[in-house]
Amino acid sequence: MENFGFFEDVIALPDPRGQTDYDRLVGLEAYKERLVKETLLLVDPRVLQGWAQKHHRSELNALDYFKARPPLFLLAGDVGTGKTALARSFGNEVAKRSRVQVRLYAMSLNSRGSGAVGEMTRLISAAFRQVQDEVAKSRDQHGQSRRAIILLIDEADALAQSREAAQMHHEDRAGVNALIRGVDEVAAGRLPIAIIMCTNRLAAIDPAVRRRAAAVFEFHRPKRAQRLSVLRDAFLGSGLTESELEAVADATGGTQQRAYGFTYSDLTQRLIPSIVLDAFPEQPITGKRAIEIARSVSPTPPFGEGYSADTIGATNGRQSNSY
Repeated sequence: MENFGFFEDVIALPDPRGQTDYDRLVGLEAYKERLVKETLLLVDPRVLQGWAQKHHRSELNALDYFKARPPLFLLAGDVGTGKTALARSFGNEVAKRSRVQVRLYAMSLNSRGSGAVGEMTRLISAAFRQVQDEVAKSRDQHGQSRRAIILLIDEADALAQSREAAQMHHEDRAGVNALIRGVDEVAAGRLPIAIIMCTNRLAAIDPAVRRRAAAVFEFHRPKRAQRLSVLRDAFLGSGLTESELEAVADATGGTQQRAYGFTYSDLTQRLIPSIVLDAFPEQPITGKRAIEIARSVSPTPPFGEGYSADTIGATNGRQSNSY
């Protein structure tokens, strides 16, 4: 992992930890496959023509619509539902299926700058220029790029907030303009750069940004079957029975006291470690105790509903590559 001024980090993929995170994302198969396909097409658009000739024996007019289409994808939904984990990990699958280098560039919120006139615009423009230069440097003698880049903009509403907001500062509006310009330049150059924006507040994203998105993926809290899948994987070999795991899964769903259940992060960063540490080091994990703990842990409230002191303490340590 390397550190760059405009980015929190730059990660070469595949990455073993990222692959594990990708494999553990259950219930998101359609989103996973779509993002991988889209990025593979950016790497080599010719495969679409090959597919059309093979299955339709012609060049479909529908393929023309891919040419100037912005490679922008919005991942929207509640906190802890898998947006960032997917954004940071799907490049591992791209790297496995393609024959090019894949790098993840996670844009830093420092790109907002200090508020000085022109600074935010300059920083965002420079960040886009850097990833475009990285692609240009990787082109072979035939002009084919040997590198694919995933540009991740987490908490995108901080950089792409709607310019329609009356209280929006001029500098912020200029920054959004720079962001849109960067997206358009990537699209016009048909560069192998997938731009992924994650947000908890889709409505806050500027309409021009949303309009450019090739797809908007909406994330929700895991259903019972998905929670059960996570629990089965975590406690494989523990001796917990299927009925006990089902009871834990039920306890992590909505109740009469709250309409919402656990997020993926609540399961993987709070509940499962709590069950393990409750037994460690003197005794084994038991189903009875696991169920009791699941009933005692409060899930993270939906975004905008406020956070209890317990929730704040649990979420402040949340890492950027968490669910």
